Amino acid sequence: MNTGKKGLELIKKYEGFYPKPYRDPIGIPTIGYGATYYPDKKKVTMQDKPLTEKQASELLAEMLKVYENQVALLVRKPINQNQFDALVSFAYNLGATNLSKSTLLKKVNVNPNDKSIADEFVKWNRAGGKVLNGLTKRRKDEGALYFS
Repeated sequence: MNTGKKGLELIKKYEGFYPKPYRDPIGIPTIGYGATYYPDKKKVTMQDKPLTEKQASELLAEMLKVYENQVALLVRKPINQNQFDALVSFAYNLGATNLSKSTLLKKVNVNPNDKSIADEFVKWNRAGGKVLNGLTKRRKDEGALYFS
């Protein structure tokens, strides 16, 4: 399964497009649509060249393949496109390791239609130990996409 239009739009909305490297809320060099590293595994540095929007979109598409594969490996029950997209957005933002250890994934693997899954998304709204409004909104939107 590949990330659909709704998932891609959600990721782009919350990551935002940044042509030049910047530091994310916990200080990690980031570029484009939230990329912290490139397909060759090289980490983004503050000295990297700016990207065009087209390059950033291509980088995102390439990077999403990794998260799509990880979500496909972690989820053991059949899910629909919107559910897949929401989980890919979550994994892209927080990493597949966090998804793999989450109660969110445990609940998906027991019953993908369990309504309490929406609450599990929202629990992941902190960066560097602080609640961030942007993450709270993103997690709510991921939960809404998951059940749409």
